[in-house]
Amino acid sequence: MEAVEGRSIELLDLLVEDSSTLHEVLRSIHVGLFCVQQKPQDRPSMPAAVLILSCEGASPQPQKPGFFSERNLTEPEDSTDEATECSANELTITRVGAR
Repeated sequence: MEAVEGRSIELLDLLVEDSSTLHEVLRSIHVGLFCVQQKPQDRPSMPAAVLILSCEGASPQPQKPGFFSERNLTEPEDSTDEATECSANELTITRVGAR
């Protein structure tokens, strides 16, 4: 995937001119791409993501992101296929307050 085909720099604000800040922003984009991998087992754990963010060396390249849509255009879509099961994600938010 080569960080969106080497075009990560196009995502940056023109005001980011400092090379150290630029490096940090590009590293953050890189980790973000890792966190949205198509296969959950390819996504990093939090400790691994922190390690990638803190390392100065090269890190492995992410594969296809989870939102990537790929279709085989040679095979027509068949609307008679069985329906697939869907489930809604659940989210619990706990607010911690001082006593």
